[in-house]
Amino acid sequence: MFLVSFPYALVQGGYWTLLVISVTAAICAHTSQIIVECLYEEDASGQKVRVRNSYVDIANRVWGLRIGKVLLTTAQIIELSFTCILYILVSGELLYGCFRSRDVSLAAWTVICTIPLLPCAFLQSIRRVSSLSFWCTMAHVVINAVIIVYCFTKVSDWHWDQMPVEINIFEFPVSLGIVVFSYTSQIFAPTLEGKMRNPGRFSRMTFCTHICAAVFKSVFAYVCFLTWGKETKEVITNNLTIPSLKTSVDLVLVVKALLSYPLPYFATLEIIEQEFFTLFNNSCCTPCFDDKNKLNTWAAAMRIAFVVATMLLAVFLPHFSILMGLVGSFTGTMLSLVWPCHFYLQIHGQRLSWHKKFVNWIIIVLGLAVCCIGVFYSGLALHHAVHGQGVAMSMTFNLTQF
Repeated sequence: MFLVSFPYALVQGGYWTLLVISVTAAICAHTSQIIVECLYEEDASGQKVRVRNSYVDIANRVWGLRIGKVLLTTAQIIELSFTCILYILVSGELLYGCFRSRDVSLAAWTVICTIPLLPCAFLQSIRRVSSLSFWCTMAHVVINAVIIVYCFTKVSDWHWDQMPVEINIFEFPVSLGIVVFSYTSQIFAPTLEGKMRNPGRFSRMTFCTHICAAVFKSVFAYVCFLTWGKETKEVITNNLTIPSLKTSVDLVLVVKALLSYPLPYFATLEIIEQEFFTLFNNSCCTPCFDDKNKLNTWAAAMRIAFVVATMLLAVFLPHFSILMGLVGSFTGTMLSLVWPCHFYLQIHGQRLSWHKKFVNWIIIVLGLAVCCIGVFYSGLALHHAVHGQGVAMSMTFNLTQF
């Protein structure tokens, strides 16, 4: 969902944006790898043994059971829940934009988008989630292919001389946030590595996928910018001048957003069920699954209630997109950049060389800087929105939304 705003990031940062895309990919590949390394300890024979199962277990090792569990569980649930809400909100707004002439409100479209998500309550395996993510990727490929082909039909009109060298200091930080948060997958790394048939290939998979992502994002953003130049809009699909083509692409974006929902939804419920209900299985609460590993009725009702709750927040929470930018600037940066490096230094710091320690400290400093910039600009946008100055900050609102 972030990719449609990448070409506009080049309008604000030019070649510097392309550099940020590459550097961010390298950093996030590194933090994904080290958060998985924190799951392991060496035994007496020097062999690596997996002694932890989750991000929370790593935090418990560094901060202690009380602080680690509460802080990491809260941050993960907020980050993942807000992501679920955002996918519903984006889907509703895209449908509202496609059929604006119809007498259907944005809230109604948001409710309509939620209906196909209700069966997610019965997902019990990450394999089913990965199947949905596969089709999400296919929808992503269709969108990219359509836009790229359209751009190459305009190759004779490309604007080779409009790529800026300077940075728009007032608007580039928002684009920087989009680039950084488009790579945030560290929260899923422990679960993904634990479910792989060959966990030893996790590092290779991580670096290969991040390299491919960086190359494609750079090429996609550059080609789209060359096509429309300084007229590139905040969401690239709005540059499509053929109404039927724009509507078709937006509808595929809706499908992609809805297919993206199950992964953060499944991860959120897994955290809630493991950290809360499993803890009380022997006292006041019954397990979420019965002896035959089937979902209990009350657990299914709770999962459906979570889907409905994300829909209600998407409909009724004022300025949600900006609020997510404000909260996500902290939770996203900490979970993806700062905490992985901090945990890695605390757990394996004694056997690290000085240059490895230096690299991780640099990432921590950069992460804190991105966090402060994101909190400042999102807070400024929220202030303007609350005081009725939304027009002045419309760019921030729209980019944060995507």
